[in-house]
Amino acid sequence: MSTDLVLYEAADGIATISLNRPEVHNAQNMALLDELDAAWTRAADDPQVRVIVLRANGKHFSAGHDVARSTWDDNRDKWLVSDIYEVESRRYVGYSLKWRNIPKPSIAAVQGVCIAGGLLLAWPCDLIVAADNARFSDPVVAMGIGGVEYHAHTWEMGARLAKEILFTGRPVNAEEALRIGMVNKVVARDELDPATRELAAQIATKHPFALRAAKRAVNQTLDIQGFTAAVQAVFDIHQLGHAHAISETGQPVLMALDGLKNQAAQMKR
Repeated sequence: MSTDLVLYEAADGIATISLNRPEVHNAQNMALLDELDAAWTRAADDPQVRVIVLRANGKHFSAGHDVARSTWDDNRDKWLVSDIYEVESRRYVGYSLKWRNIPKPSIAAVQGVCIAGGLLLAWPCDLIVAADNARFSDPVVAMGIGGVEYHAHTWEMGARLAKEILFTGRPVNAEEALRIGMVNKVVARDELDPATRELAAQIATKHPFALRAAKRAVNQTLDIQGFTAAVQAVFDIHQLGHAHAISETGQPVLMALDGLKNQAAQMKR
């Protein structure tokens, strides 16, 4: 596995996976996502690993999909919904659900912005530790799409706040995220890695079978309430957004200027 885009290390029962594209605020292209999935798989398959930590190098956790260029890293004259569906169902919803269900506890350490596609990386983790400068947002309604591919919004925020965040595109700051239960704790930026490591070390002392059982119990409860079925159903609504955008512009999203300006403004703060 290349160490250019994603870094991996394991020690003391903790696997640490680091997004390593700080020059573009850890924006996601296909190569980064594939390397990230390989790192998750490596941690899952290592019997010495009891806890997985996902973190990011640089100022921001993730600016989401790489909208500055084609996220797919290609140039095409014609977009087909069937192509988009195949790629996004595997790399976006597929990867996120896979990471969510890995039978080991996972913790995301989030600093700066976690925008749209960034949510696909943080939300599948069991716990989230946020720096006090963390901001979570999904501004893609401004781009003609009803929400990012992995629709955990309703579960993470509650229905009314999820609608507000989607309709307006405004970010949820760290304190608000803590208040609504979307993150487990908020710490000073310079304490993010030590605090996350301390939490991971505490969890790593527990028996791995018991941890697996506890995680499965909570995830199964959410699934009985409809979580996975809802994510998969809303993914089809997301694809309808792509189809609408293609019918209007020939491109998979309506690249509204205000949406891009909003995203850029968040990363400058």
